[in-house]
Amino acid sequence: MTRIIDVSSQPNIDDYAAVAHLTEAVDNLRAAAVGTVERLRGRRVWMVNSTSQGGGVAEMLPSMVSLLRDLGIETEWAVIDSDDPEFFAVTKSVHNRIHGENNGRLLDRQARARYEATNAANADFLLKRVQDGDIVVVHDPQPMALAGQLKERRKLATVWRCHIGLDEMNAATASAWEFLEPYSAAYDRAVFSAPEYVPEMFRDRARVIWPGINPLSPKNRFLHIRLIVDVLANSGLAVPPAPVLTDPYPAHAQRLQRTGAFASATVWGDIGLLGRPIVTQVSRWDRLKGWEPLLRAFAELKRSAFEGERSKDPFSWKRRQLVRLVLTGPDPASIEDDPEGKEVLEELKAAYLALEPRLQDDIAIVALPMVSLEQNALMVSALQRCSTIVVQNSLREGFGLTVTEAMWKRVPILSNAQACGPRHQIRDGVDGRLARDPTDEAELVQLLDEMLSDHEARDRWGRSAQRRVHQKFLVFRQLISWLELWDEMVR
Repeated sequence: MTRIIDVSSQPNIDDYAAVAHLTEAVDNLRAAAVGTVERLRGRRVWMVNSTSQGGGVAEMLPSMVSLLRDLGIETEWAVIDSDDPEFFAVTKSVHNRIHGENNGRLLDRQARARYEATNAANADFLLKRVQDGDIVVVHDPQPMALAGQLKERRKLATVWRCHIGLDEMNAATASAWEFLEPYSAAYDRAVFSAPEYVPEMFRDRARVIWPGINPLSPKNRFLHIRLIVDVLANSGLAVPPAPVLTDPYPAHAQRLQRTGAFASATVWGDIGLLGRPIVTQVSRWDRLKGWEPLLRAFAELKRSAFEGERSKDPFSWKRRQLVRLVLTGPDPASIEDDPEGKEVLEELKAAYLALEPRLQDDIAIVALPMVSLEQNALMVSALQRCSTIVVQNSLREGFGLTVTEAMWKRVPILSNAQACGPRHQIRDGVDGRLARDPTDEAELVQLLDEMLSDHEARDRWGRSAQRRVHQKFLVFRQLISWLELWDEMVR
């Protein structure tokens, strides 16, 4: 059932301090931790969530846990699991409803019984390890019922960290919060990624903490051009222009073929990551990520390049001719808490196969293997660094880590103002562009065309985006906020 995750391979705090542009941020974190470390002595912090891989929370926790330990705070990361396949179907329904989408699955008494039974089984495991005085931070809806079950037998400080939300209330969100409300009383505090996400039941004990990325993780650390080529070659994402030094990865990226099957990403021909203009979206296979509107918008952009009048600017016209779209997500079978991944990928596949063959040539739907989390992260990093534009076309987004990752790499971003997280991250016309409606294909076509055509603006947005991440969205700033919260709680 529950697993304790090993984070011993993470960089230590001195590794960050040795990087010139991170030294000040590390010094600020160390200074903020001094008093809190003393007040937490004898207590352990527990981070509890539902998956150890697949992005989002699972990517943030390793560096958070490792840095907290380096600061002198005992910290553990526990991942719950379930033998009941319906448990994650129930929690996915809750997830979608919080985002305002109702997939039709009932959150009835039977669903609640499954939900509570899985949480109870995982609580039994944790009760053997959690001690009086510990701080338990429960992430997202999947393990939310744990706190009440643990508090029946332990005196704990508890925080619910919700990474998702919607900045409006409708019938779907109301039903999700109604389902979760019985478990809310067990939490002393709640943390959200934006003030708009705080439901009424947590209004008097909520805190906003921005998520942050780890600048030395495999996904975010600097990659020399030779290493980018190595990663693309070893993962099967590109045909190398020359022999590479390192060995191929055991599992390769798979590209959707015209037959409807997936095969090695270059068996059909090189995608062009090392030479062509590239527009990329990297996300889970989730309907809320806006995959299909982006696919259709890009197809229309390409049709205009093939069929429209030649632009007065020969470089802009040629850029539209050469640009390719890369839609990338994880191998859906590897994401244990996301039962909809395969369904969404099938829907996207059908939309792709309905396109004309010449458009299919310029669109790559790629599934990345999760056999090695480090290799997967390097693939994502290489794809982002090879991109002219990174898109996050989510209809709903609690906080877009893929947005922050691209901003850190100085890649201009296209997202949308309807998604609450990205509009807090991206200043339109300063760090990238924000569409008004992620389903408006004509607007997406216009913005993509404008961004591809304006090289100087892309450079300006990229520089500004990297500065913004440095100031607000690194793990050090996030941990300072957590330390302030825990200090307040134990006092």
